[in-house]
Amino acid sequence: MDDGGADASRREVLKAAVAAGGVSALSACLEATEDDDPVPTGPDDLSVLTERQHAWNDRVRTDDHGNTLLPRHQVLLYLTLPGSGPPDGSDRESVAAVLRTLERAYERSHDGLLFSIGYSPRYFGRYDASLPASIDLPEPRRLSPFESPTFDRQDAMIHLASDRAAVVLAAEAALTGAEATVNGVSMEQPLTDTVEIADRRTGFVGAGMPAERQNGLAGIPSSNPVPEESPLFMGFIAGFRQNQATEDYVTLAGGPFSGGTTKHVSNLRMRLDDWYDEQSYDQRVAELFSPAHADRGLVEGVGENLGDDNGVTPEIADSIRDHAREFARVGHAQKAARANRDDEGRVRTLRRHFESTDDDEASLHFPSLQREITTFEEVRKAMNGTDLTDEPAIRQRVNNGILEYIFTKRRGNFLVPPRSLRALPTPDGRAPGVE
Repeated sequence: MDDGGADASRREVLKAAVAAGGVSALSACLEATEDDDPVPTGPDDLSVLTERQHAWNDRVRTDDHGNTLLPRHQVLLYLTLPGSGPPDGSDRESVAAVLRTLERAYERSHDGLLFSIGYSPRYFGRYDASLPASIDLPEPRRLSPFESPTFDRQDAMIHLASDRAAVVLAAEAALTGAEATVNGVSMEQPLTDTVEIADRRTGFVGAGMPAERQNGLAGIPSSNPVPEESPLFMGFIAGFRQNQATEDYVTLAGGPFSGGTTKHVSNLRMRLDDWYDEQSYDQRVAELFSPAHADRGLVEGVGENLGDDNGVTPEIADSIRDHAREFARVGHAQKAARANRDDEGRVRTLRRHFESTDDDEASLHFPSLQREITTFEEVRKAMNGTDLTDEPAIRQRVNNGILEYIFTKRRGNFLVPPRSLRALPTPDGRAPGVE
């Protein structure tokens, strides 16, 4: 019996539910997934969990090449504390209790729930004391001469992720007080008793998901050109294992927040009409990877043939000016590679980006983990390619990687503490009042 129509209808429900949020969306999502296997629960003894909030890689699926496959459904909740002063011990214990409940309710995995909470420079500005000089957490700022983003300066941000749409919706409903239980576990009080939800943003990633969502979306041509096999709107895979920093590398190794990391989150609006309608496949390959990739036929389809490495070698990165002159364009990955490895050749940033249809337009949420926010800023500067615009063919946005097609809407910087300090920490790395 052909159940393709039922599957398509189910996907439509899930697609709309996470984007819409709320109890009615959760109810529709639960109805659509009522025949699914039960959601695994977390441990009673939470001490068995890792201290690193950002340690997701061994808790998610991987492809045949060992590349990490991020959870398919994601929600970002931006949080604001009342008043202007620091929180007290009772506030901390309330937040800690809520987060512990989520951990008991859901297995820490793609099949359950992965989450983290990070704190902004403005949050730490509530205290008389400052963060240690070793913590590089500047206020968000413009990172190119051609952008004018809104800066996310809310106190904190919770990132929820799961392969199950119903899980991120149920977790959100419990955090906001819309549901009193979460996966059968009682939520003693909601997070919103302590903080306000200042903004909500949603997204997704995975083969087929962008293609399913492209019809009628602002920023996508009416021909619906996004390939079915692509996990991203631009038509290629990303996040190759050899081009990502390890979780160990981005983890703070000393100081009061040892075991934590820093997180930059950008939101990029996409305008892909020219990307698909004016650029050929080879031109898209050249501008996303490098002209050498197109010239040598290194990429097939959405790029699965590349395995676990995007193929941007040191030789390709170093030849960027030669490529600008020979091919009249340079590649996005080629530019970024110039700043994204340390002196020993290790990748410096761990990117976990995912797509979005918020506000009915194609966009990209771009979380990046690194030990210092300055590291991300340096990689972004290299990606801007401003230093290449003295080449006749290279303009600031034209023939300069993918800058012609992406526009930064928002930027925010956050410190993601270790789990023991995740509930409203003080700048000196304490959480007084938390059991």
